[in-house]
Amino acid sequence: MSLDAVLADIRACRACAGEFRHEPRPVVRVTSQTRLLICGQAPGRRVHESGLPFDDPSGDRLRDWMGVDRATFYDHPAIGVAAMAFCFPGADPKGGDYPPPPRCAALWRPRLLAQLPKVELTLLVGLPAQRWALGAAATRSMTETVAGWREHPPERLPLPHPSWRNTAWLRRHPWFEAEVVPYLRQRVAAMLTEPAAVAS
Repeated sequence: MSLDAVLADIRACRACAGEFRHEPRPVVRVTSQTRLLICGQAPGRRVHESGLPFDDPSGDRLRDWMGVDRATFYDHPAIGVAAMAFCFPGADPKGGDYPPPPRCAALWRPRLLAQLPKVELTLLVGLPAQRWALGAAATRSMTETVAGWREHPPERLPLPHPSWRNTAWLRRHPWFEAEVVPYLRQRVAAMLTEPAAVAS
């Protein structure tokens, strides 16, 4: 099955129809040239409305961490976004979003990732993505998982979610912006400027 066929199936998916107060609107943005894959949790309300992943203040912070502008983030074929769930799961009574429904990853991630052979680095944004990709290597604490970033395979980098809700976390853990962000920017810059490695 081709990437275009998988993406068409994802965008037509209504597996969660009837479970939300809104119609499902799968949001995914990848190409056959994707080298950097951003795996977040699920679209928020604003992304649900615009159809653009990370089209919100969280995206602004993520782009700053990556060292790219908005145009590069959306237009460069090396950058792709495929969250743990492709649809907005709704807001909980406290004002946050519900966690991503596990069925979405089970339904789609293996099929989608099989069509993205050029991915060199996956950003695991938030604990659900870290647990899915790292398994037992993801601790119960997002902080511990991110703090151990050097211990994980070089093709996977755990990050905190760039939400404003994590602003206090960033203040308490200055090592993230001092150590992880420069490494991330270096990796991103290389993937955007250097030719991809040729598979042997």
